[in-house]
Amino acid sequence: MRSEEVAAKALKLVGDDRYMLALAVAKRAEALAGGAKSLLDIDVTKMKFADIALREIAEGKIALEGIVEAAK
Repeated sequence: MRSEEVAAKALKLVGDDRYMLALAVAKRAEALAGGAKSLLDIDVTKMKFADIALREIAEGKIALEGIVEAAK
């Protein structure tokens, strides 16, 4: 899946709210950088944390409510 497709899919899951998507990606990427395990079934060793987070959101593997609530 191309990055544009991933971003479009993730954006639809957050109701086209770019701010919420950016916040969710940032929080998940921060967690990944802190040692959290990726939820993807692919090799992520050469991917950036933000790309992993975006793809996890696009695939519906992340509950956005929990991430956004924790940021408040």
